[in-house]
Amino acid sequence: MTTVTDTASTTKSTATAASSAGLLTDYNLFLKLLTTQMTNQDPLDPMDTSEYTAQLVQYSQVEQSIQQTGALGDILGQMLSQQMAQASSYIGREARFDSPVSGLGDGPASWTYYVNGTPGTITATVKDALGGTVATVQLEPDAQGAYQWDGTQSDGSKAPAGAYTLSIAAKDASGASLDTTINSIGVVDDVVTDGTGILLGVNGIRLSASGLVGLKAAAAD
Repeated sequence: MTTVTDTASTTKSTATAASSAGLLTDYNLFLKLLTTQMTNQDPLDPMDTSEYTAQLVQYSQVEQSIQQTGALGDILGQMLSQQMAQASSYIGREARFDSPVSGLGDGPASWTYYVNGTPGTITATVKDALGGTVATVQLEPDAQGAYQWDGTQSDGSKAPAGAYTLSIAAKDASGASLDTTINSIGVVDDVVTDGTGILLGVNGIRLSASGLVGLKAAAAD
């Protein structure tokens, strides 16, 4: 199943893990250096008390940082578990996302759109995950509507399952471009977490729950 999510959360997770690993490395190195220093100090000229105290303070600060990082990780895990339990109620419902990306799977890729103005023409273009154009169609010039793509490409062949992006070029009667809002829609199949957020499985792809803008009961067959 293809995952479509914000790279910021992935970057944040990686940075947090790296920071925690760095603290642990510094902690172990500090203990090793302090132990070596105490073992090899000159009995006739022992370590200055104030210096020793300062190093113990540094040791304590590093230890507290590691403990806090672990505690925050536990809290995040508990929050994600609670969010997953709540999001499980979305399964079987039709979800609408603030995203032009929709999944082509057992069913067609589906979108809704809203044109800010009175369109004279509307051209819809579907692109694959690599940015290649796979279909271009003319839609009815309605300010609000929906579009479903069954995977039929411009050359008549069938596109493989996966994530596809819709763009719409709307123009008014004078030929001026009009702003358009696009939402992808689909029935939620499952709920998972990537360790930083909740992802909803929709028609073969996974979308971040943070982009969810609407829910309703799925249409009856």
